Amino acid sequence: MPHPARSAVLWRCFLEAVPHARICPLCSPPVAWPPVPPLHPPGHEKMRGQGRQTFAQAGIGAALAAMALGLGVAACGEPPPDPQAEAAVEAGQPSSLHRRGLWVLCEGSQRLLDHPEKIPQLLEDARALGVTDLFVQVYRGGRAWFDSSLADSSPWQQVQERTGQDTLAALLPEAHAAGLRVHAWVNVLSLASNTDAPLLRDLGPDAVLVDQAGRSLLDYPELDVPQPDRRYYRMGTPAVWLDPAAPGVAPRLAETFAELAARYRDLDGIHLDYIRYPGVLPFAPGSRFGVGLDLGHGAKTRARFREETGLSPPRPPDQLGNANRWDEWRREKVTELVRSIRDASRLVKPDIEISAAVWAFADRAYLSIGQDWRRWLEEGLIEFAVPMAYTLDDRLFRYHAEAYTGDPQRERIWPGIGAWLFSKRPEGAVDQVQTTRDVGLPGDALFSWDSIVDAPALRDALVADAAQHGIPSAAEAAPAPAEDPHGE
Repeated sequence: MPHPARSAVLWRCFLEAVPHARICPLCSPPVAWPPVPPLHPPGHEKMRGQGRQTFAQAGIGAALAAMALGLGVAACGEPPPDPQAEAAVEAGQPSSLHRRGLWVLCEGSQRLLDHPEKIPQLLEDARALGVTDLFVQVYRGGRAWFDSSLADSSPWQQVQERTGQDTLAALLPEAHAAGLRVHAWVNVLSLASNTDAPLLRDLGPDAVLVDQAGRSLLDYPELDVPQPDRRYYRMGTPAVWLDPAAPGVAPRLAETFAELAARYRDLDGIHLDYIRYPGVLPFAPGSRFGVGLDLGHGAKTRARFREETGLSPPRPPDQLGNANRWDEWRREKVTELVRSIRDASRLVKPDIEISAAVWAFADRAYLSIGQDWRRWLEEGLIEFAVPMAYTLDDRLFRYHAEAYTGDPQRERIWPGIGAWLFSKRPEGAVDQVQTTRDVGLPGDALFSWDSIVDAPALRDALVADAAQHGIPSAAEAAPAPAEDPHGE
């Protein structure tokens, strides 16, 4: 049970969003506590619940406080590290605990969350593949395959009406019985083509990215770059992209994923995807060069930059003053979003793991899309990163793997392998798995279960490799469960 004074301080910092409340004074050592903006900004319309009081109606602060205090949750500090992995790191040796992730799409060929009867097949495949962690996509395009009052939960509701089941809730105990961890995979800043997402209805068009010419992505034809710029530039992933620096966006997303953690208390983690600015082709290494598309120029975002820095934002290609600070500030807003999601989720489930699928080129991610995932690892904002090193080029994959091995946080980096690329050449996927093994990385991740099911030869090759090399089963790789903090 947490010390009551400590709980009171932390909850006051969170609920009242005191701007100067950066340190919890009762933590030893002190725990940084950045200011949390109000999770219902002025003008935010609360969604209607269906037969229950929703998070939006109650307010995230009150709802999380009620749950956390009622459950005796300690809000400060980090979950205890695994002692075996920690000892290995201190000794300078790779951890003996191999972990393997498997992405499971919500709208792929198998549509697991629409078909709860497929759970046994998933678990059988996962065990045969040596998987320890499932990344199950539950939030995509602003739509939720979980019980949510904040996102468009129509996919979840349709499954409920058709089957009477909550697939995510059904999966959790079965996966745990099989020794598998389950992470809720969420597409954070991309709404895909959904221009009617509840978040947009509540926050308005200011929540969407705007380019340096004042054009909102909502006005882009087919969500790609308008002419004449389209002759030279393309969106890497055309979509409605949210502006992480726009007022209200980060609090709303943190609230949404805290609701997810609260409703599904047996979740092992939240896996962040699309936690970045969009990639624009060709890539530009920052706004200071005055080339390419520069995003984040909404009026309210630019005003926020002026207020927080005392500087005028640049407007490429002609006005480049303060460009370096502008890039740094936008990158900080993505990091602050990660921190907000972590803090809000851990207020309801302190031991939940936060991870992220990130760009494989760490420097490019830092310079071009505001994704400083190495910092997230350094500061403990995420437990592990999964760089998406999807390529048919084995040499390039090896370069990636070797670079991760040289990172100070190497024990928390699992390369993501684009298994679907090798549906007709399964040995290529096996070769990349072997590369991660050769360089001594602690884990890997396969994209995706759907594509592996669709390619039996690929499945057979990966299963044979897992058996041949003695990759431990999920139950063997999982650390012993900690004592339940809730006494259950």
